[in-house]
Amino acid sequence: MAGVMQRDWDERARKDAFFYIASWRSDWDEKSFFESGEHDYRKFVEPVLLQAGFEPAGKTMLEVGCGAGRMTRSFAQRFKTVLAFDLSPEMQRRGQLLLQGFENVRWVLGDGTSLTAIETHSMDFAFSYLVLQHFPTQRLVLDAIREMLRVLKPGGLFLFQFNGSQRPTMNWKGRVVWEIVDLQWALGLKRASQSTASWFHLDPEMAGKSWRGAAVEIQPVLQTLRSAGAPHVQVTGEGTPMAWCWGTKTGDESP
Repeated sequence: MAGVMQRDWDERARKDAFFYIASWRSDWDEKSFFESGEHDYRKFVEPVLLQAGFEPAGKTMLEVGCGAGRMTRSFAQRFKTVLAFDLSPEMQRRGQLLLQGFENVRWVLGDGTSLTAIETHSMDFAFSYLVLQHFPTQRLVLDAIREMLRVLKPGGLFLFQFNGSQRPTMNWKGRVVWEIVDLQWALGLKRASQSTASWFHLDPEMAGKSWRGAAVEIQPVLQTLRSAGAPHVQVTGEGTPMAWCWGTKTGDESP
């Protein structure tokens, strides 16, 4: 599974990294791409840091799913050290070129299933946005959340977004087409999967569960957080594709 995810995201990076990271527009250039990252930092991250009384200066953070660094630059301008974590070497290669002037960014390549390259209790802040929604199974989503809590120091802050919606986002015809595409993808028939998508005028690079990942209800997320040492969590957007969780690790995770 991890190898397939890496392959898919490498190919998307080669085709159009900016678009597949931020697919709400197709005419990104470098300036607008990073401006969108700064906008999202101010919209999603800054209010949480202020509410939590968290000062980023002098702190170390982890960005899970950094891609080509759309928000990484905003983090690097505020935190002492940023660990930019991704499973796609192609995405990271582009990010390193775009952010080569930032010496406080450490690029960490992962396998898409864990954060084993990062030490336990080493991060002050862990963040993820537009990433967990692409994970193909609920188990992988919950594992990633558990891993983010593992690498946080006691008292560390986390903020992540996931797809919490259980409602269909398209009509029955669209769902049938994507089910066929996904079945071919799951059987390892990549070319057939992409051909089917193209036949129905869909983007072949969005074929497979590594794009339209698993939705996860809030209760398993909260249970995972509690067991990992975060019993008190703030949730917004519950039951929507833009569900957010944030809170502080207390350090009393269950065995």
